[in-house]
Amino acid sequence: MSECPHPNPPSVALPTDEELVLKMIPMPADCNANGDIFGGWVMAQVDLAGAVIAAPYAGGRMATVAVNEFIFKQPVRVGDILSFFGKLVRLGRTSITVKVEVYAERFLAQGKYTKVTEASLTYVAIDDFGKPRQVPKIPV
Repeated sequence: MSECPHPNPPSVALPTDEELVLKMIPMPADCNANGDIFGGWVMAQVDLAGAVIAAPYAGGRMATVAVNEFIFKQPVRVGDILSFFGKLVRLGRTSITVKVEVYAERFLAQGKYTKVTEASLTYVAIDDFGKPRQVPKIPV
């Protein structure tokens, strides 16, 4: 009988100053050659979670213009329940910077959370021609 690599992972507290914007369960099709979840899949989900935070401030079309920081702290495994938390970090003239943190509930340790990823992304509000436009002063 094989052992789970982390049968009793240490649990961390979930953030209280951030908004839960997305929950996902990665599937076997999302794995890399090592059997862990492909980092590109995690990055795509983080971008979606960040967009949920930025959208009300953009007041229309927006695009991701920068991944300022992206840290993979722990591997993500098939069956983990991922919770994506985010918050506004900076509101510029045309840009919106958000922080996203990802926590995993391991399949065999639900109710215990492990921080697996943290990132900072910047979005820019754009017009119909893809050119930057001013962010409204008040979220839409």
